Amino acid sequence: MTRIQIKERAGPGALDTLFHQNKPKGHMCTSCAWAKPPNPHLFEFCENGAKATLWDLTSERCTPEYLARHTVTELAARSDYDLEMRGRLTEPLRYDAESDRYLRVGWAEAFREIGEKLRELEPKSVTFYASGKAALEPSYLYALFARIYGHQNLPDSSNMCHETTSVGLKKVTGSPVGTCTLEDLEHCDAIFYLGQNPGTNSPRLLRPLQQAVERGCKIVVFNPLREKGLLEFTDPQNPMQMTVSPATKLAHQYLQVKPGGDIAALMGVMKRVLERDAASRDAGGPGVLDRTFIDQHTAGFDEFLARLDSAGWDEIESNSGLARSELEAAGDVYADAERVIGIYGMGLTQHVHGSQSIGMLVNLLLLSGNIGRKGAGCSPIRGHSNVQGQRTVGITEKTSLAPNDKYRELFDFDPPTEDGHTTVEFLEAILAGTARGFIGLGGNLAKAVPDHERVHAAWRDMELTVHVATKLNKTHLMPGKSSFILPCLVRAEDDVQKTGRQTVTMEDSFSHIYGSIGKRSPASPYLKSETAIVCELAKATLPGHPKWLWDDWMGDYGLIRDLIAMTYPEEFHDMNDRMHQPGGFYRGNGAHERIWKTESGKAEFTTPTVMNACGIGDAAGRYHLVTVRSNDQFNTTIYGHSDRLRGISGSRMIVMMSTADMKRDGLREGDTVSLLGDAGDDIVRKVEGLRIVPYELPDGCLGGYFPELNPLVPLWYHDKLSKTPASKGVPVRIVKEAV
Repeated sequence: MTRIQIKERAGPGALDTLFHQNKPKGHMCTSCAWAKPPNPHLFEFCENGAKATLWDLTSERCTPEYLARHTVTELAARSDYDLEMRGRLTEPLRYDAESDRYLRVGWAEAFREIGEKLRELEPKSVTFYASGKAALEPSYLYALFARIYGHQNLPDSSNMCHETTSVGLKKVTGSPVGTCTLEDLEHCDAIFYLGQNPGTNSPRLLRPLQQAVERGCKIVVFNPLREKGLLEFTDPQNPMQMTVSPATKLAHQYLQVKPGGDIAALMGVMKRVLERDAASRDAGGPGVLDRTFIDQHTAGFDEFLARLDSAGWDEIESNSGLARSELEAAGDVYADAERVIGIYGMGLTQHVHGSQSIGMLVNLLLLSGNIGRKGAGCSPIRGHSNVQGQRTVGITEKTSLAPNDKYRELFDFDPPTEDGHTTVEFLEAILAGTARGFIGLGGNLAKAVPDHERVHAAWRDMELTVHVATKLNKTHLMPGKSSFILPCLVRAEDDVQKTGRQTVTMEDSFSHIYGSIGKRSPASPYLKSETAIVCELAKATLPGHPKWLWDDWMGDYGLIRDLIAMTYPEEFHDMNDRMHQPGGFYRGNGAHERIWKTESGKAEFTTPTVMNACGIGDAAGRYHLVTVRSNDQFNTTIYGHSDRLRGISGSRMIVMMSTADMKRDGLREGDTVSLLGDAGDDIVRKVEGLRIVPYELPDGCLGGYFPELNPLVPLWYHDKLSKTPASKGVPVRIVKEAV
């Protein structure tokens, strides 16, 4: 944290901001979506959260004068790290093609020109993308703006990571989000932890995991990489543990499953649970399965049971990369536990059959009624701070999830009924030449997507690109024929509108809503809030209407929350009164109450059609690449080049490989190699200049950094249901480079 503070030259006020971070009447962290407890610690932030805040509150400035000195072509050759190190954007900018530069433009002129261009374009050719940081208020208006304009092309960053949860989990439980609350972690006896690394991605989760272990909970980890954050934890707010006491060992059992092998691994665990159940009943005991729950609350059990019975141990071991004895030991942990929580991340979601992987975890929980009761449930860990909330208030490409009846009632227009497109479908439209306009509410989408070479080559063919942003990034440097950068406030900054200082709200991974108030002076007097920018764009684009009160909403965010409450009365009633409630207010979750909003009206057992979630299987010479983030990174934002928890530093152009695979391929630590895509199509995908780093991985598995290795991920290689890119099992081959 100190290193980032020095690097960013964030002043003393930044430390005061951190002190109030994630506390009532403070500002809510822009990093992950972990819960903000009702009784916060003195310092209720983690290393990642501190980095995100200090990064936002840098004293460095990226001014129009600086940008006028450099062409876009020059800047595009720099790394994202170097671009963001230039600091905060200070004034609106318009791309000048003749000079190949971004030049200063007035706000009124920018809005007028963007509005004129949007009116010229066919609405369905335009995409409104949202990064998961934007709060509920601008997100609600952004979705409304898009639908009045005439389309539902509203992908957000969940399309790149957890959309498999939104689709897959909803299919089997009726809930598109996790079923747990923070309190459940205080009562569980076992946690099955799959495909997520809290040390890097959600450090504030480590303390609840530590507390669970200290009261006897057993954590069983399934992860290809052996991650320090899941092995042990030293609480930085515990002076005794920092000085005298040993670190808390977290994982009771650490199973290094091969990429995509969670389906088979969970099958093995459940075979053991069924054996234990049968043995208990034969001995006159109660058994392990909750037969009453299964009969009353589930569907598809018999079909699943038949598939489980037919799965042989050879099939399970070869597809999971784990031994029968390991999986049986994990099954014993489950069978001995009264309350079990399943926690997972993108290691489960970012696969071709990721939806089936989620279904298998739910199967395990359903066996003993471990959904819908205290201390039990399914808990996906979200990355962006409000990515779940954006979907909740209408940012979705699906007509079935849009509040169309309320739109008609409140705003007097007929919303579109044709589904919009996901991020992958947007990229396909770029390649097809049918995507003509793009508005990005935050984010660095072009850097985050698969198939960089193809997508980037076509990105600039769009007629209009508009970026609401805080710092310069690579996506901005692929301007369309008309392109604008609209600089906005960060969440920690004072947002003053016509009625005074404003509050925004966001939702955590546990479906709790929090108010957030920024109090730092803005980086520039020319910045506007995301809410104000959305309102001004809508005003410049749409005709006037007595019910479209953009000026009023821009001046008083409480009016927007009234709209959210009227649109979703069951979940958001009295939102203005409840938003500063300690611990947030709970908007509810049907599956948490055993109300199953599925097709059958019950929780659904999944019968898998595959035993490994990777879409392309093993072959001689083929590896499966797992892309990961370092602890010096948040998504595409690179804070530095020290992956401290993995013991890797310096260049991010590395590939992690087991020593056994290195020996087999005649490679040594420090060798330079290329990775070549092995997806079987006719497109050459290659990343050169990668340094070999030994790391503890399963045979046939490689690790490397996102987004540097995204060029290796085919655009078509994604989850079958959600179209989430399958970045956790990318088929590649290694080519040693000449010295």
